[in-house]
Amino acid sequence: MEVVIRSVKVISSVQKVYRIGLRRSHTKPSNLSYIHNIGKHPLVYRTIGQELARVADECGDREAIVSVDEQKRLTFAQIRSEADRLAAGFQTLGLARGDRVGIWAPNVISWPVVMFAAARAGIILVALNPAYEAAEMQFCLQKVGIKTLVTSESFRSQSYHEKLLKIVPELEKSSGKIHSSKFPSLSSIIIDSEKHFPGTLRLCDVTDMATATQISAIEDQQKQISPDTGCNIQFTSGTTGMPKAALMKHFGFVNNGIHIGNRNELYQKRLCMQVPFFHAFGTVITVMACLSHKATIVIPATMYNPEKSLRAIRDEQCSVIYGTPTMYVDLVNKQREMNLELKAEIAVTGGALCSPQLFKDMKKELGLKKVKTVFGMTENTAVSFNTLYEDTDEQILETVGHVQDHIEVKVIDAEGNLVPFGTPGELCVRGYFTMLRYWDEEQKTSEALVDGWLHTGDQFVLQADGYGRIVGRLKEMIIRGGENIFPKEIENFLATCPQIAEAHIVGVPDERLGEEMCAFVRLRSGSEIFTPDDIRAYCKGKISFFKIPRYIEIVTEFPKTLSGKIQKFKLQEQFKVKSKN
Repeated sequence: MEVVIRSVKVISSVQKVYRIGLRRSHTKPSNLSYIHNIGKHPLVYRTIGQELARVADECGDREAIVSVDEQKRLTFAQIRSEADRLAAGFQTLGLARGDRVGIWAPNVISWPVVMFAAARAGIILVALNPAYEAAEMQFCLQKVGIKTLVTSESFRSQSYHEKLLKIVPELEKSSGKIHSSKFPSLSSIIIDSEKHFPGTLRLCDVTDMATATQISAIEDQQKQISPDTGCNIQFTSGTTGMPKAALMKHFGFVNNGIHIGNRNELYQKRLCMQVPFFHAFGTVITVMACLSHKATIVIPATMYNPEKSLRAIRDEQCSVIYGTPTMYVDLVNKQREMNLELKAEIAVTGGALCSPQLFKDMKKELGLKKVKTVFGMTENTAVSFNTLYEDTDEQILETVGHVQDHIEVKVIDAEGNLVPFGTPGELCVRGYFTMLRYWDEEQKTSEALVDGWLHTGDQFVLQADGYGRIVGRLKEMIIRGGENIFPKEIENFLATCPQIAEAHIVGVPDERLGEEMCAFVRLRSGSEIFTPDDIRAYCKGKISFFKIPRYIEIVTEFPKTLSGKIQKFKLQEQFKVKSKN
């Protein structure tokens, strides 16, 4: 008990100094929208692998990850041990520093082990959405030249092996070493299963491949890996409709995790993680922040399930909850049914703004003391704005938080000039946490990163006190339950349907998800009997389930400007009128 009391005193003192540092850090030579938030605590020059070693040395016996569905638990020491065995196994397979290993799996305990193994071997981890269909996976494999793919048996009752056979037919007759003209880089597929699948390796067998000498050599290799090198690739869709592959560095992962954990008060807490591992919310805001702050990640289910989340919060005594606003809508409703005795104190939300009513419901029904927000994007290692320790309800509800430590932010007009504080413009960020580049996309990289400034595409208002608000999106991104969906991608896909002449996607309000998609579709001549259900059937199995429009309206023409551009705001107005009738 004495140790706990001392820990609380230390954290309280740090928080007090930290708040003072924030107030003094703003440089305001004018009223223009620029802030450099000089953090009170210095950045650290470490890799992910070195950070794991530090924590494992300091508190190896402490529980790091709990997977309730799988009934598995790992301490920090066990994670390092498992990661090093797998890292040595990867090297035995022929993976070298800088190679790409993909992971295509739901929230299983092996996910972070694979992430740390890749980092300890100097390999770049490619985080893949578990909901991807075969065609989407084909694009990702080819785009970044994945050499080894680690996957689970299935996701939502769909076999990953069967999906892979559609795009890599050579797999079935492979003896573990893949030779495919379509995927020249791909050499092996590893499945986390006790079963043997044709052409693949089992994860447990790869872990057992290396000798004790090879495993012990992994620690010695850590000093040879630079914090400035790439560690992770995340696919982020763009308005062109084709995903871009953002390459992130160790330095950004480690330090953003540290400062996110500071703001979210994670030190030695137990955290219920509802968000997916593959997303930046999972890899950085959760895994890295919890690692640096010696916090325990509790995975309530391999796939999001509000009832399992509530039971895990209660049974595992979680004091912190992570989720999107949509997840909290479900948690609140389910808690009203179950009325469990919970001890959670803090909820962190991201992906979309939390409504005032939901904020009140979360505090009341879940018994929370605080609700915090995080805001950022994949290309800046997850978080650029974050709630402070003692923010008011107004600050939490009306802003996306305060500028994160050690970064610069500015808001500019169309000509690139700073706008006054409180004036809308495009948000740009600069600092240690920005991506290295888009993989094999030199032009898009140069458009996004200008003189070190990352242009976010968000229409934003920056306040002089360091807090910010989203006004809109320069890009037509739709946020559906925390999932970022880009209309152009869906429009391009629908255009491949033989019966569809033209399709346009707009975001429409949804009480639970925040936004839903409505597709306005013009059919080809002779296809007038094609129905919305036929369109949904065409989508199923070809694009992820969350990209299939909930609403589909068949139209004969579209509202356009004199120059021929579609007026999407009028389509949204049409939807509102129809929904009222």
